[in-house]
Amino acid sequence: MSGVLERTLGILELLSRHGEGMELAALADQLGMPRSAAHRLLADLVRLGYVRQARGRGDYLLTTRLVSLGLSYLSQSGIVDVAQPLLNHLAEVSGELVRLSVVDGERLTWVARAQGARQGLRYDPDMGVDAQLSCSSSGWAWLSTLSDDEGLGLLARQGLGSVQEFGPHAPTSLQAVMDAVRATRERGYSMTTDTYSLGLAAMSAPVRFAGQAAMGVITIAGPTVRFTPERMRELGPELLSVASQLAAISGASPFFNLTAETGGSGAAAGRKPIYAP
Repeated sequence: MSGVLERTLGILELLSRHGEGMELAALADQLGMPRSAAHRLLADLVRLGYVRQARGRGDYLLTTRLVSLGLSYLSQSGIVDVAQPLLNHLAEVSGELVRLSVVDGERLTWVARAQGARQGLRYDPDMGVDAQLSCSSSGWAWLSTLSDDEGLGLLARQGLGSVQEFGPHAPTSLQAVMDAVRATRERGYSMTTDTYSLGLAAMSAPVRFAGQAAMGVITIAGPTVRFTPERMRELGPELLSVASQLAAISGASPFFNLTAETGGSGAAAGRKPIYAP
């Protein structure tokens, strides 16, 4: 990793995955940079208020400054204001966790949610992380709106991961992922069981206007013991309806407008869709 900006962003991204903090040596080794360079950059980030050192241990941790920037951006973008009533409705109907992810360049990031489970087992992950396209239902839903060549390019750049990192049914080849994507394309929404995480089932539908790139993805997720394939098929029409409604009102969000204009993954806006909910 070379370049001051690239190294700085690498530090921030790495620390975002380690809430407990990291020692200087471990951080530098994982990023492949000299420890002296890592120390200088960390000192600058501490001075600017983005990083702090844990007392007594010396580990480096992120402060809430980046979180504040992200929340401020989401507030100004109007994404949550537009989507939340529909997410709440779908959570109530399904009784499971509902999430919205947005397309930003080559990333699909979860930004809003509504919890429908009132008791018993609940799936409630952290927000603000990027979806693993190869094994998440949201990833398959987004890929289903792209051409095979575009999808394969995204998968090649992000990587497949492994069953050790994700669920026991996570695809282990590009061909397996694309087979799942084509099934998603035909059905209109994705269905996964034990692919992203053991014990997790999920279904997702893309949010987009006909003829335009996807702006985001709506997902319903829950424990496999109750969120069965039969239950997912029952909820399919409602999920597609909510995705269509969100696309229809997305003009109220500047972020969604920008995504539609730029084509999400970089494809030209107005491309003939493979599937339009």
